[in-house]
Amino acid sequence: MFRLTGLRLGTLALLSAAAVAYTLSTGFAGLELVTEIAILAMLVVALDLVAGFGGMVSLCHGALMGVGAYAFAMASTAAGMPVLPSMMLAVGLAGAIAWLIGALCAGSQGIYFIMVTLAFGQMAYSFVFESPFFGGDDGLAGISRPDLDLIGIDLNRSRAFAFYCLGALAITLLAAAHILRSGIGRALVGIRDNERRMQALGQTVWLTKAHVFGLSGMIAGLAGVLAAQHVMYISPGLLAWTVSGEALVVVILGGLGTFVGPVLGAAVFVVLRHEVSAITPYWHLVVGLILIAVVMSRANGIFGFVEDSLARLSSRRRHTPAEPVVDGETRDA
Repeated sequence: MFRLTGLRLGTLALLSAAAVAYTLSTGFAGLELVTEIAILAMLVVALDLVAGFGGMVSLCHGALMGVGAYAFAMASTAAGMPVLPSMMLAVGLAGAIAWLIGALCAGSQGIYFIMVTLAFGQMAYSFVFESPFFGGDDGLAGISRPDLDLIGIDLNRSRAFAFYCLGALAITLLAAAHILRSGIGRALVGIRDNERRMQALGQTVWLTKAHVFGLSGMIAGLAGVLAAQHVMYISPGLLAWTVSGEALVVVILGGLGTFVGPVLGAAVFVVLRHEVSAITPYWHLVVGLILIAVVMSRANGIFGFVEDSLARLSSRRRHTPAEPVVDGETRDA
């Protein structure tokens, strides 16, 4: 069952304070870093929702992110819709497509589920890549950001846009926590642990999986919308399976099913990518070695390792017998 422990809440508070302080004090390059972390964190939170808590390891979340980005771009540029309604349409469309994928894949498990979602993702990538309507391999440019001048916020400024993305991430985390603490979230964890038992209890397994996959797709779609607004340009590469694979790496690096771990993993991954790529073009090799070390250590990512270590330390303290005291002095038992 999902629990927001003191360690998880404290880590979220620490990460939030660090993000706000850094955003207030850094320059353009640092603001770009914060924005990248926030958008990636939204995508991996969406993936962790289904993979970590539902056991549905998906390789189509990059495509769902791309659906959100392309839907927003087409609605706001080609159709001329206002930005905010375009965002709502894009998120809703990504969620609807994700629901259909979740419903169709609900009967699959393990490697079969992974391969089916990969197939859906590659179908979406190939369709967009070959379609002149979506700009083909040239992509789409001229994407605009929301106009918040009425409340004195100019999102064309890097600092304002970074805070805008951080705010969207905070809302995403609150929504994900609410989903996991609700009845559907508890049912999802039960299905992950023992699907047959949940069926025997009268749970409609495929429908629960589809609902959660749809909600996860909405979060991924919102990440795509922000990615499109960030660069103001999108290309089919956003839908490639490598985007989903990278998100899965980040989830594993941070801690699968820990809720907080993927956010921490996104920050570590983006910082590593920028710092190591400044030294060598083979930054993938360094990140790969770190991931191998994490997996070989049998720890559930960075946050999972910290969580387990603190739990073992607390358990040892509770089970350590106290030394008897006689006449105000301690002696060996």
